[in-house]
Amino acid sequence: MTGSRMLRLACLIAFGASSSFAQQHSKTESVVSLTPAMVEAGSPELIVVRAPHAKSVRGEWLGQKVEFFKREEKWVALAGVDVEGAVGPSTLRISADLDGGVPLDLSRTIEIHPAHYRTGKLTVQPKFVEPGPDELKVIAADAELKAKVFATSVAEPLWHGDFRAPVRAAPTDSFGTRRMFNGKLASIHKGMDFRAPMGTVVRASNSGVVGLARPLYYEGNCVIIDHGLGLYTLSMHFSRIDVHEGQHVVAGDRLGLSGATGRVTGPHLHWAVRWEGAYLDPGKLLRLNLNAIR
Repeated sequence: MTGSRMLRLACLIAFGASSSFAQQHSKTESVVSLTPAMVEAGSPELIVVRAPHAKSVRGEWLGQKVEFFKREEKWVALAGVDVEGAVGPSTLRISADLDGGVPLDLSRTIEIHPAHYRTGKLTVQPKFVEPGPDELKVIAADAELKAKVFATSVAEPLWHGDFRAPVRAAPTDSFGTRRMFNGKLASIHKGMDFRAPMGTVVRASNSGVVGLARPLYYEGNCVIIDHGLGLYTLSMHFSRIDVHEGQHVVAGDRLGLSGATGRVTGPHLHWAVRWEGAYLDPGKLLRLNLNAIR
């Protein structure tokens, strides 16, 4: 075989392999979709797998198990990237179990882009910046309590349709802000603040079970709702709590009244979204169209 014929054969083989890879990649893209398509640090993600004949779908992303549930001919999961999560390529592993026992690998690479947040400065009581020994004991007990709540999420989706804002008040763009308390960098702000005057009614953003309803050191009077499969919403700084732990709520149910308890500079509502330890942008969750997968 001449050198030119060998070169043409090699090119044909390479083209065939490239074409096969492109077709497989395109097939995976058409079966698996993420919304929003641009994945950023702090972004909640609606993951939809179009595999109507699958008996089950399993997933894993960023070291966390992704729980899928079936809605008509789609398998659906709500997941996300922590606000402090690493950027760059990541692998979303998805496996669909088909009849015959042969799993279908639908894994794909997801590029996580940086989200740009600002720095804010606040002044609070010194005990919330440098707590003493007694306060540290309370903070440790709070952390242990919250860990128990987050470890016992209901093993099915409890939410139905779109999430709604918990109050009728203007939100701020405070999610992800690097917060300086009394001149010291204390934390990344992992929720959305609403300018809710004292006594504003706070309502459930979606269906779920009240996992916690009591005062905490930093959060003040706090309500945590378990929406199932590791997804929670947290509402903080209430002046009054009107629900109890273990209570089932639906979207619009009254949780209590906004206030200024805990580490605050004034009356407002802090509302946070957490999935499997990752804190997600509440504003983006509110913009997700979930009504189609009730």
